[in-house]
Amino acid sequence: MRVVKPLTRALVVYYSKFGNTEKIAKALAVGLQSGGIDTDTAKVDEVKYDELDKIDLLCVGTPVHAWNISKPAREFLERLEDMEGLSGKKAFAFDTKFKSRLAGSAGGKIEKKLKGLGFDIAKSAVSAIVLGNEGPLEEGAEGTFRQMGEELAKMM
Repeated sequence: MRVVKPLTRALVVYYSKFGNTEKIAKALAVGLQSGGIDTDTAKVDEVKYDELDKIDLLCVGTPVHAWNISKPAREFLERLEDMEGLSGKKAFAFDTKFKSRLAGSAGGKIEKKLKGLGFDIAKSAVSAIVLGNEGPLEEGAEGTFRQMGEELAKMM
């Protein structure tokens, strides 16, 4: 008798003001899909909370706002506090920011919040660099995140 491994599912949730974080989120999703993971993407205000218990990996990304997590992404994470069944699932955090040591980080703060909710961190938070307020992304950023998605898929 052949044992069929259940399909691994991922959700990439993001907030994007100018479209840069959305591009990174979608590149990550493409990488996860090419690695064999059934993957959906959703803006923070489009998440179907009643379906989160069906995922194995949650990826959360936002641009850095005032050295911190953007308000819409923070509100998404706060809604997860009231949910059951998330503990033990895997998670990955990412952000988009300027290439400056003064830019701050949202990814690390998202990761800490996810850890506090009981998620196992699959890979340390990563930043994609934007070259101006409205972009564009640093050359190669989307390819890097596609590859990161493939790496995350192998870890699942």
